[in-house]
Amino acid sequence: MAIAKPEQKTMTTATNPLYEILDPRFRGLIVTNAALEEMYGECRWAEGPVWFNDLNCLIWSDIPNQRMLRYVPDGGVSVFRAPSNFTNGNTRDRQGRLVSCEHGLRRVTRTEADGQITVIADSFEGRRLNSPNDVVVHSDGSIWFTDPTYGILSDYEGYKSAPEQPTRNVYRVDGATGQIAAMVTDFRQPNGLAFSPDETKLYVADSAASHDETAPRHIRVFDVGVGGRLSNGRVFCDLDCGIPDGFRLDNAGNLWTSAADGVHCFADDGILLGKIKVPQTVANLTFGGARKNRLFITATRSLYAIYVTATGAQLP
Repeated sequence: MAIAKPEQKTMTTATNPLYEILDPRFRGLIVTNAALEEMYGECRWAEGPVWFNDLNCLIWSDIPNQRMLRYVPDGGVSVFRAPSNFTNGNTRDRQGRLVSCEHGLRRVTRTEADGQITVIADSFEGRRLNSPNDVVVHSDGSIWFTDPTYGILSDYEGYKSAPEQPTRNVYRVDGATGQIAAMVTDFRQPNGLAFSPDETKLYVADSAASHDETAPRHIRVFDVGVGGRLSNGRVFCDLDCGIPDGFRLDNAGNLWTSAADGVHCFADDGILLGKIKVPQTVANLTFGGARKNRLFITATRSLYAIYVTATGAQLP
């Protein structure tokens, strides 16, 4: 069931053509004279950015090129891992370890402090996962991830294969027991996901319109109860350009999502506040930098960055 939304406000003029301001609230979230900087431009499909404040670096995925890259401010870009098993989404857990979704081996993994790889999930009810896509970690230690079929549709982002799961689910892995449970099973293609700053809500994108024009291109939101139980699922927002892929929330509860024409920012009431225009289709984004006010954007071939006044609601 969709949330009834107030009528969209009339667009106001931005002095910087990077911005499309649809609601006055957006002005308080952006630096109107900031530049969109291209930090790197030699990817095939850039995805899954995650910031490591303690290491002063960003790690992201270049899925078809089978590698993960690392950007260090004033230090340039280097290869973090290759081959990467067609890694897509990445995040950090509460101990600061890298957690990744691998299309190629159809699993979710954790990179330990010594570099060893621990498998968190690779099957459900005796069948292989489809191709884990994006992942987040709750403060209770549970790991949540989406499992669409993008990585098994062809040999471009993984290995072409028939799905073994009857549905495309959102999963929760218990942090203490490792038990995996399907929390939502009615998505067409679940993709990006993130918790609200207080973790009382979980947002999940459905990007099925990437392969079916009649499919949804929206982000849904669920109330989060005890033990991760989800309820009251409803549509939070629809995109007017492209599909929602990866997204993040800021500390005020605004949702910043990827889109075909850039980054779209929605208030916590589901109203589109404005857009940051990006010259390539955006796949994902994250807040980073020492003060968590630099938005890193993965868009087709490139990694971009732009300063905003919002700060990211995520692990340091």
